Amino acid sequence: TPASVEYTYDDSVTSSQLAEYNARQDWQLTLVNNDTPICENCSVILTALDNGQAVDCRIYPQLQKMFDDMRDDGVYPVVASGYRTEQEQQQIYDESMAEYIEKGYSESDAKTETERWVAIPGTSEHQLGLGVDINADGINSYGYEVYNWLAQNAYRYGFIYRYPENKVAITGIANEPWHYQYVGVNAATEIYKRGICLEEYLGETN
Repeated sequence: TPASVEYTYDDSVTSSQLAEYNARQDWQLTLVNNDTPICENCSVILTALDNGQAVDCRIYPQLQKMFDDMRDDGVYPVVASGYRTEQEQQQIYDESMAEYIEKGYSESDAKTETERWVAIPGTSEHQLGLGVDINADGINSYGYEVYNWLAQNAYRYGFIYRYPENKVAITGIANEPWHYQYVGVNAATEIYKRGICLEEYLGETN
């Protein structure tokens, strides 16, 4: 069974609990993938967004600043998916499997295709509230406008393009121009400028 994550919201914890949470070391450089599942007995403190999504409260200020600046540039984003429970990640995984099987894929092939796009439950930074899927609002902007802006600017706010097209062999996940992870401005800037992915960055620094 994948590790589960305890979650609470920032409006239901004490200021000292919040301060302790913010002081945790190296949380920005959390690697989660098929080889590195989420930690046992993790806990996260979330900030609720207006649209019903939520993110780790520590990334919210930079996410909000990035969205404000995007809107100032005439680009209108939304968080299509932020924090996910283990059950929600499992549901997305199962639905993808079912769609491929319905199309005639064998169970083995359906699993392979699903895992190109959907992280196995327990191996997604969505389950820690650090990963966000950012899309256009569908009214004022198109998807490509949001993706282009993010690709050029997200690092300034500490977010990285987590699954680039040219790093699939390393990340194991297909190109997802909407999926960003918060790693802090310093790491994000180096990752962006060098054209590397998080696995490569951490492999060098650890």
